[in-house]
Amino acid sequence: MTAITDLDATALSEALATGRLSSVEVMTAFLDRIEAANPTVNAIVSLRERDALIAEAAAADRSPRKGWLHGIPVAIKDLVETAGIRTTHGSPIFADNIPTADDVLAARIRAAGAILIGKTNASEFGLGSHSYNRVFGVTRNPYNPAKSAGGSSGGAGAALASRMVPVADGSDMMGSLRNPAAFNNVYGFRPTYGLVSADPVGELFLHQLSTDGPMARSVHDLARLLDTVAGPHPQVPHSLPRVAPFANRLDGSIAGKRIGWLGDWAGHYPVDPEILTLGRAAVGVFEELGCAVEEIVPDLDPTTLWSSWLTLRSFAVSSSLGVHYDNPAQRDLLKPEAIFETETGRARSADDIRRASLMRSQWYATLARLFERYDALVLPSAQVFPFDADMTWPKSVCGRSMSTYHQWMEIVVPVSLVGVPALGLPAGFGSSGLPAGIQLFGPKHADAAILQLGEAYHRATDWPGKRPPQLVPSREPSGL
Repeated sequence: MTAITDLDATALSEALATGRLSSVEVMTAFLDRIEAANPTVNAIVSLRERDALIAEAAAADRSPRKGWLHGIPVAIKDLVETAGIRTTHGSPIFADNIPTADDVLAARIRAAGAILIGKTNASEFGLGSHSYNRVFGVTRNPYNPAKSAGGSSGGAGAALASRMVPVADGSDMMGSLRNPAAFNNVYGFRPTYGLVSADPVGELFLHQLSTDGPMARSVHDLARLLDTVAGPHPQVPHSLPRVAPFANRLDGSIAGKRIGWLGDWAGHYPVDPEILTLGRAAVGVFEELGCAVEEIVPDLDPTTLWSSWLTLRSFAVSSSLGVHYDNPAQRDLLKPEAIFETETGRARSADDIRRASLMRSQWYATLARLFERYDALVLPSAQVFPFDADMTWPKSVCGRSMSTYHQWMEIVVPVSLVGVPALGLPAGFGSSGLPAGIQLFGPKHADAAILQLGEAYHRATDWPGKRPPQLVPSREPSGL
């Protein structure tokens, strides 16, 4: 018999719809799991009171089903505003912030019937792929609590791996869905930019570097949550029209698909050799499924991508954090990386931004030519295994010094820079027992095709189900 907390969201939804489980049973099981596991990993924050959550679950049991998430507990990333639930953005500036309205993403998840139980921890303002902040502290890796759970969606990744939630949301500017997916042996999907609408707040035209997306322990759950949160918003200019459900397009043979393996891009990216070995073996799964795999090196100097990224990212971040930087009392509460981004971005000239966008355009054209030959490309999701949780960020990788707080994640930039869809897949475990991952990415709007490749990979591997963390034993009764 399978424990309730081991079920994915799709299985829970079916069990609730048929009456095999009640929402009260599901809520109780997950709250018990949080009570047992969260003190070790610190993934769930601002957890609501148990009595209120059980009462909401009981009300769900008495009510008509709102959607596929009806009666299922979900924790929202702490960068997303949630009505009545503290939202800190990982910053002391917002330590006591209790919003009166949901952001678009939270509203759509709630409308599908989910019970919002609290938040998942994140890095301050989402800066950095290590989820620590001065409000809640550090999120630790379920496979080794001395190590990082990644970020900025590290709380979501660790909560999923620890079976504290069945499905989760995340966001990704510079790998914040893909990195914690790799570090926690789960899945994370960065959709085509605009598929999941941003919130209609602030500047909406220039910044196209980040997006929300789903995280899960199965690709089917990814697709279903993507179906829930995707869709346009009338006040958001780059939001894309709703398309046919992704969850209905996962089946089918992937034989004959062509995949390009970039590895470390001919030595440009310093990558732990064991991660490269695991990544190539993961790509080999696609060969076993009938795909043609080639090792390739794109015809473009990757240093131009990093240069472009440094300019465009700092420009975007400084635009959003400038209001806090300009307030002396709030500036003192910003972490050094936030000050670095703001000051760097403000030093950029209009010509700097133009040249950075030109380099980005050249990469997009190069990538488009590659996608005429390949259905998908693959890189490692991270250049290192989970590192010590007490570190702020790796200062060197494979003996090469990192010049900024985020250069150790440079390998995610080829995707982030141009907004194409990317799926973070588990790739197995290193000799230390820590997980690794790969990022599978394709042309703009090829989200369904990338998810279909991922579904075939999941059926062949199922790393999340095959090797869950041995954090604490489950105390709950079997569910199904």
